[in-house]
Amino acid sequence: MSLAAKRICSELLAKAGVPVDSPARHSLRVSDQRIWDRVVAQRQLGLGEAYMDGWFECDALDEMLTRLISVDAATAIPMRPSIVLHSIRSTLINNQTRKRAFKNAQHHYNIGNDLYEKMLDKRMIYSCGYWQDANDLDSAQEAKLDLVCQKLRLEPGMKILDIGCGWGGFLEFAASRYGVTGLGVSPAEEQVVIARKRCRDLPIEIKQLDYRDLSGKFDRIVSIGMMEHVGPKNLRQFFRKCDELLVENGLMLHHTIGSLISKHHTDPFFDRYIFPGGVLPSLSQISKSIEPNWVIEDVHNFGPDYDRTLMSWSSNLSKCWSELKNYDGRFRRMWHFYLMGSAAGFRARSLQLWQIVFRRKGVDKRYFPVR
Repeated sequence: MSLAAKRICSELLAKAGVPVDSPARHSLRVSDQRIWDRVVAQRQLGLGEAYMDGWFECDALDEMLTRLISVDAATAIPMRPSIVLHSIRSTLINNQTRKRAFKNAQHHYNIGNDLYEKMLDKRMIYSCGYWQDANDLDSAQEAKLDLVCQKLRLEPGMKILDIGCGWGGFLEFAASRYGVTGLGVSPAEEQVVIARKRCRDLPIEIKQLDYRDLSGKFDRIVSIGMMEHVGPKNLRQFFRKCDELLVENGLMLHHTIGSLISKHHTDPFFDRYIFPGGVLPSLSQISKSIEPNWVIEDVHNFGPDYDRTLMSWSSNLSKCWSELKNYDGRFRRMWHFYLMGSAAGFRARSLQLWQIVFRRKGVDKRYFPVR
């Protein structure tokens, strides 16, 4: 163990108000002193892998991570060559080509529908719920779906495109409640199988397809939790494809996690274990990518609602891990670190959740936002 590494970490933990080996629930209880060298060498990745390997315990991991994020602890650690290399590689390489995007989706969404069925709400909506008037996960997700439908001004008979449709929950809701028809696409076959079953009695088609291969015309376009996977190098192409697919007076809504800063790389822990190739867009990157054809009619930020959503997912899993036989202890710790780290990011307000409504320029009817 390097004494210098321990000193750096101790100073950052003290600044964040995180004790070591104390009875406090947000305290680190260290069992392997190599943790300090690992964190200094690899920042967030080192901390996450140390937790996965059982080098420390923390009863309130979400609170501990919130405190570290709030003082921007990761960037206070001197940058090592491996971290610089990750940033440079992400800047130079397009991590969301067709081939890479397919593999990335397989990595996360094909790990097993049983995990997502236990973790998520009854519709399997894998994105932020809307908790304004909701008291449980099912009602928060239904409120979110209805909010999207209202913002899109859905009417019976409209044809909807859902890019990155997941397990089909939004299209099932929109077709059942608003009388629309639609197409949903996802590159992950495990999602497509369930989405087709979910929507089999509705005028909804589900295809395993990359958005770049889409054709046709749609009255409305929606993506919910998809733009994070597009990648900053592809945002302009993504919006050009939407322009090609949307009817002249159409509306589109993109629901996405957002970053406070523009970047081309993501957290190395998330890139390695959770969402390979994913990058959270900033508002600046989005607005730059839509020039000059699109008008942003509404931006709605309800990022704190994602904290509550993630904690609900974690609570669901904690009740039923014993029923999930295909995931070992290291995976369980990895997944817990992912959920708690994400909740911490939203709680510390370093992560945002935006619903953004777009129309083309030249449309003269005023758009009235819905909340």
